[in-house]
Amino acid sequence: MPQPKLATFPAIRGALKFYQVASVITGVMLLLLCAEMIVKYFLKYELFLGGAGGFLWFAQVDAFGESTGDGVNLSLLILIAHGWFYVVYLFACFRVWSLMRWGFVRFVTLALGGIVPLLSFSMELRVAREVRAYLAQREASERDTAPPSESAPIPTENIR
Repeated sequence: MPQPKLATFPAIRGALKFYQVASVITGVMLLLLCAEMIVKYFLKYELFLGGAGGFLWFAQVDAFGESTGDGVNLSLLILIAHGWFYVVYLFACFRVWSLMRWGFVRFVTLALGGIVPLLSFSMELRVAREVRAYLAQREASERDTAPPSESAPIPTENIR
């Protein structure tokens, strides 16, 4: 399998940071989505903001699954927000995956992090640890194998 080029290491670090943020947001949104689905389909309630019930309130869902509340349906907003954040998460996964030149199965595993509850948190920790260790190991091996003239720092003067 091809290895990432040294020139892409700064881009990999940026992509990893973006992946970490997207992973945490997607994980939190997925947990909210799971809680919302339990409340809606098992307890038969939906969460609303404003309307006849007050600032933040639960309205019952009728026998056909239709909401009986008025105001802003926060349950629906959670569904929509998770969907869009998952798209951003997939982009972040793709970016890390393509820069690291991993196999396709690895991309599918990364993508599952936004679908399986709590997996995004463990994947984020594991991927960050792996990528940082790989970058550090590659940079150390490049420093050790580079000729002395290339590895010597370029003298610069800071004259004020």
